[in-house]
Amino acid sequence: MFGLDLQTILYRVIILVIAFTVHEFMHAFVAYKFGDWTAKNAGRLTLNPLVHLDPLGSIMLLVAGFGWAKPVPVNPYVIKQKSPAGLMLVALAGPLSNLAMAALGGGLFRLLFALRSSWMPPEWLISFLVQFIIVNIMLFLFNMLPIAPLDGEKVMEYIIPTRWATAFEMVRSFGPYILLALILVGRFTNVSVFSYLLDKPMNSIFTLLTGWKL
Repeated sequence: MFGLDLQTILYRVIILVIAFTVHEFMHAFVAYKFGDWTAKNAGRLTLNPLVHLDPLGSIMLLVAGFGWAKPVPVNPYVIKQKSPAGLMLVALAGPLSNLAMAALGGGLFRLLFALRSSWMPPEWLISFLVQFIIVNIMLFLFNMLPIAPLDGEKVMEYIIPTRWATAFEMVRSFGPYILLALILVGRFTNVSVFSYLLDKPMNSIFTLLTGWKL
């Protein structure tokens, strides 16, 4: 992120605020639909970004160009009473909202280029759209990694065979340390594990949504 120009960093900060807000709102909304009022009572069933942004995560967003939002509180016992898949669907709602926003951006990108014979869109708008699509795809893919506390861990918990549940539960508590280790490996070796895992699918999804290659 530090190697990016100031305009790109500004775009990404704006985009991340939007993406985090919608992501956390969708967690709260789906939980509410499953009868869990925890997030609603905590004031999280809203699209007001100030409610969802984490103070430290917001500082990192301004300083480093990337940060995090406050996790939405849920009551898994209430949700599971409605459906065994409820907690998985609540977790999945966040990443899918990012994918949906990327698809919306991709549709607008295609529309702008379809109109370019009669109207040439400004360069800043195209740049913003490209960043909007990329950031939301990356948030979708990153959050779908099956490592706690990412959303993909809840999805994996639901779909893995019962015989693997005990081993998965043992690994879960180490999730934050695994994430930290992967980040530190990238920092100190200049080899990003996340780039290795996510860049290829990100490029494929970007091309699918926009018709263009990065």
